[in-house]
Amino acid sequence: MAEETARYKFQRLHVYQLGLDYVSSIYALTQRLPRTEDMNLRSQLQRGATSIVLNIAEGSTSQSDAEQTRFLGLALRSLMECVACLDLVERHKYTATEELTTTRELGHQLFVKIQAMRHSLDRPSGRGAGRRSPVPGQDKT
Repeated sequence: MAEETARYKFQRLHVYQLGLDYVSSIYALTQRLPRTEDMNLRSQLQRGATSIVLNIAEGSTSQSDAEQTRFLGLALRSLMECVACLDLVERHKYTATEELTTTRELGHQLFVKIQAMRHSLDRPSGRGAGRRSPVPGQDKT
């Protein structure tokens, strides 16, 4: 998504864009799973990956850093769920380990970005009890 078409703050976040890439990678990978996994690993991976970007988006509209941090924590939990599912995919030999490499690398980059964003929100900002204005760029007084 081009920045000029991004209407909402979260659409301009690199972590959100990386999350979208991760979802695309998960969807491509799950298409190669056997039909017997339609209602199990395929569904779980797709829902988990989708949950990551949904929580990043929802958290970005929060009125406090603590609330946004909570949503980023939920995104991390969903990411860890996907990591475990990918381990199951590998263990059951549903795809070659090499095919998982790109998805796992994207997942790790996403983990690092989400953690960095969480840590930046945990720092004291001097904005007064962590409250944010609903209008980007304007502190709430």
